[in-house]
Amino acid sequence: MYRGHTTAVVIPAYNEEGFVGDTIASVPAFVDRIYAVDDGSTDGTWAEIQATADASDGDADARVIPIQHEQNRGVGGAIKTGYERARDDRIELTAVMGGDGQMEPGMLDELFDPIVDGDADYTKGNRFLDRTGRGSMPSHRFVGNAVLGALTKIASGYWSCGDPQNGYTAISLHALETAAVDEMYEFYGYCNDLLVKLNAARLRVVDVPSPIIYGDEESHIRYRTYVPRVSLMLLRNFLWRLKTNYLAYDFHPLVGAYAAGGVASMASIAALVWAMPGVGTTATPAIRGALALGFGLFAMVAFTWAMAMDRAANDHLDAVITPAERRREREPTPLQAPSAGDTGEHTTIDPRRSQAGADPATQGEPSRSEEHTGPNTASD
Repeated sequence: MYRGHTTAVVIPAYNEEGFVGDTIASVPAFVDRIYAVDDGSTDGTWAEIQATADASDGDADARVIPIQHEQNRGVGGAIKTGYERARDDRIELTAVMGGDGQMEPGMLDELFDPIVDGDADYTKGNRFLDRTGRGSMPSHRFVGNAVLGALTKIASGYWSCGDPQNGYTAISLHALETAAVDEMYEFYGYCNDLLVKLNAARLRVVDVPSPIIYGDEESHIRYRTYVPRVSLMLLRNFLWRLKTNYLAYDFHPLVGAYAAGGVASMASIAALVWAMPGVGTTATPAIRGALALGFGLFAMVAFTWAMAMDRAANDHLDAVITPAERRREREPTPLQAPSAGDTGEHTTIDPRRSQAGADPATQGEPSRSEEHTGPNTASD
């Protein structure tokens, strides 16, 4: 338990032999359950998970619950399985740690604290809060994250949150029950998709500083296809969020501003084509070009106005909290005594309770389609 709350960690793993066992072993002792999900691996990942779970003969690693997908479903699918198990087991705090060991176990409490303190329903690491550089992150990943970060702000409505590709996260039981986690995007991009679902449920998200760690693990993400595919998913999610938050159950003028910007953008493109030599015949090319420019400027103003209203409407739902700020908030003043609840004893849960009703592990040949392959890590 952590500060009186039941805890769990979901570890998605696809072909993480040599990494997943160390990752499981690194999970702090205050975590009650570890849902280690083998997502149809073709190497020794499943055997390593089982060996780690059995290594201590009922001691600390008895909290490990091995789960195996018969076929590879993608990192989002593996995390979804873990989330559903945690929700069914009524776990109050559930974190995600990639099976490749890229995430620092020592900062797990920093992800849990804002939820326990009532400041967040979902917390996530942010590797760029210090704004000092990309660290050891490869340049192509840094550029890809920057592009998807900007698009995710627009799509999700969490304008203060950054580094959406960071998979080191924690979520409350309330969020698991409220957000549409059963409909999570199952491949890379699940973290962007989940943010949109959290916003539609009007849940609070907090960023926590996290380090950038890259070791010997290898990523099979093809950014040439990954970024466009996730961008299209974000466009669909953005339109769904506008409909859900500002049309279906309420109305907000930002919808009209976004619509005006979209129409003006299409008109600007059409006018630009019309202004090209040999295409348009009415008026002069300069006049036609000026018309295209006018539509373009109107679109920029409309989109800027819409995004400003969107940010104002969602400003109370996201924040950044550093560990130093959290410690200062907890320090008692000379007139304030420590809360008695901070030292109370609590009864831990039985880690074997959920195993009795667990789905039996199944084995089979995993799918090798390009859509589903790649290391099942929780962070890009």
